Amino acid sequence: MEQSIKKVVLAYSGGLDTSVILKWIKQTYSCDVIAFTADLGQGEDLSGVERRALDTGAVKAFVEDLREEFAQDFIFPMMRANAVYEGRYLLGTSIARPLIAKRLVEIARAEGAQAIAHGATGKGNDQVRFELTAAALDKTIRTIAPWREWDLCSRTDCVEYARQHNIPVTVTKDKPYSCDGNLLHLSFEGGELEDPWAEPGPHTYVMCVPPEQAPDRPEVVTLDFEAGNPVALDGEALSPANIMARLNSLGGRHGIGRVDMVESRFVGMKARGVYETPGGTILQAAHRDLEGLTMDRETMRLRDQLMPQYAAMVYNGFWFAPEREALQVFIDKTQERVRGTVRLKLYKGSVTVLGRKSPVSLYNPELATFEKDMVYDQADAAGFIRLNALRLKAWNQ
Repeated sequence: MEQSIKKVVLAYSGGLDTSVILKWIKQTYSCDVIAFTADLGQGEDLSGVERRALDTGAVKAFVEDLREEFAQDFIFPMMRANAVYEGRYLLGTSIARPLIAKRLVEIARAEGAQAIAHGATGKGNDQVRFELTAAALDKTIRTIAPWREWDLCSRTDCVEYARQHNIPVTVTKDKPYSCDGNLLHLSFEGGELEDPWAEPGPHTYVMCVPPEQAPDRPEVVTLDFEAGNPVALDGEALSPANIMARLNSLGGRHGIGRVDMVESRFVGMKARGVYETPGGTILQAAHRDLEGLTMDRETMRLRDQLMPQYAAMVYNGFWFAPEREALQVFIDKTQERVRGTVRLKLYKGSVTVLGRKSPVSLYNPELATFEKDMVYDQADAAGFIRLNALRLKAWNQ
């Protein structure tokens, strides 16, 4: 017989949806609700979130700073894989969900809760990410997903519900977006963005300035790497979270890292989103370039073939799946020699690599030179070409 739900841990942002959900769960399930809010570097003042949760009916409220864990154990492993979804999306929301869900499960265990809850809609990817993570970590934990259960059919219904229950409303006509922010990005969905032809409104520029408003003079920076991870910016050693924060500030000031795209959701529909990923865009450009100097050709080729699968695992919610964890072992092996320094120019929405160096560089100037050398016999290339041409000649016959 299924155990009744007496206590629920809710992923709580303090915004409209999760405030309504908190009240609705209490009324519908007649149970205690514990609110959990993660500081993932979204840049919001979370000082009042605990009080807001308690005032809305939570019996406890946890607000935790997870920025360093998020950067070191989630963003950086994904960046080592150069993961990009459908050629453009750097997976900012996708990579945050498994960490939030992990903490929901851990708090549920500690507090004796029978279920977790989230505010993801039945149309989106986040419901899958939360629930697959929970299933991977604790098969006994149940999940409450109000958007799949209640009779509130829109954000307009949520606004009305909030007003009826004296919950403060923060949605306006000027800013009708569903947003998700963290150390890696800020996303926007809804409003005029539901029309793929419509230009994003001015309120979708938060982390990044429009490139035409960026400084007229470029800025040059250096990034140091060890084992595929950034460890210093302009020669200053920084923690993972602080490197991301500083890169976000640099990239945002120069209008770098903004993507407007229509993507394929895991649940089967197309959706349009605007993503601001200033620091991640700089980091990926530098990391990829350093790999060209330090990574073996065939190893890189194999990793690149696997990258779309890795990116899909992250996007679809399989972070804690055995296939992603196994693939991560391979990726991390490929990154052991990815160390050195990359020099980059930031200018009006673009990142340009100016130079790179490494103590384990595979670049041999004596081999690569167009001048006279003593280490490469150009006549050897003739036999190499003849051997590779054998199958082409056979096919032509």
